[in-house]
Amino acid sequence: MTSLNMLEQVPSPGWRGRVSGWGLPWVALATLAALALLGGISPARLNYLLTMSAGYGLVSLGIVALMRGGTVSFGQGAAFAAGGYAAAWLSAAWGVRDALLLVLGGGLASVLVALPFSWLLARYRGIFFATLTLALSMVAYGLLSKSAALGGSDGLNVPRPTLLGLALADAASAYALYLLSMAVAVGMAVLARVYFRSEAGLTAMAVRDNEIRLSYLGGSVFRVMVLNHLFAALCGGLGGALVVISLGHVEPQFSYWTTSGEFVFVAVLAGTRSVPAVFLAAVLLEVIRSFSGAYFPTVWQLVLGAFLLVVIRFLPQGIGSLWARQEGQP
Repeated sequence: MTSLNMLEQVPSPGWRGRVSGWGLPWVALATLAALALLGGISPARLNYLLTMSAGYGLVSLGIVALMRGGTVSFGQGAAFAAGGYAAAWLSAAWGVRDALLLVLGGGLASVLVALPFSWLLARYRGIFFATLTLALSMVAYGLLSKSAALGGSDGLNVPRPTLLGLALADAASAYALYLLSMAVAVGMAVLARVYFRSEAGLTAMAVRDNEIRLSYLGGSVFRVMVLNHLFAALCGGLGGALVVISLGHVEPQFSYWTTSGEFVFVAVLAGTRSVPAVFLAAVLLEVIRSFSGAYFPTVWQLVLGAFLLVVIRFLPQGIGSLWARQEGQP
């Protein structure tokens, strides 16, 4: 059953009905507890890899939201850079040291930056949308590279943050950032799950199927696409801030087209059926990149490309199709 038929035949339930009562919050809490336990017994290198994967997964989650509406952004690096630079600027100019405030500030800044452009992007589809987002991202790259106030091509450093006002030692700081990353990732996964199964989320899928028919049914295509783009910007800003806090540095390369390509890689690898698949795909990307860089330093991009080709050949709808059913099917 297509999403258009679902909108016509199925009355829209409240958000509690769409997440099967209180099951989703309990699953989220259990997942977060398991991740916290895993971080406590895992080596620091693995925790760092999972922290970075959470940030990249959040940014890619925004692309998945756009893909559900029938568009693909090749400029998600701009939202990624906006969140990262906002966190660095808040730390340098305003003296904000709390990691949670920096992450929230990064997400908010990315949404504010994307807001005036979302009204333009909501009117385009297909290659025009992809090319326009790519152009905006590269314009941002040029501006960041030439801006002395933002460090120019060298970027900005971010000092070690605190968490909830508490200064942490080296080992404790790394674990605290890991916990914060997992908490933000799980929280946004829950929000994405609710959003995707809400009326707006299903309408976005209807836009992908047949937006002309949706307009005849009285749906607002423009409003849905704007909302989709702002959600993608929020995900990108949160992920960018998390990555910058973990790295301790931000640079214009965050907005470069190759960085956006990595996020598209994760989104295609995950597919649009499952939210957890996005974060699993981000972990797979980091693992493959780490091991390929260690053992095949000159051809690690070839390994990534070959892996993606295999997934596309045997799992054309992403790794999430292994366990998630098609929307609208029993």
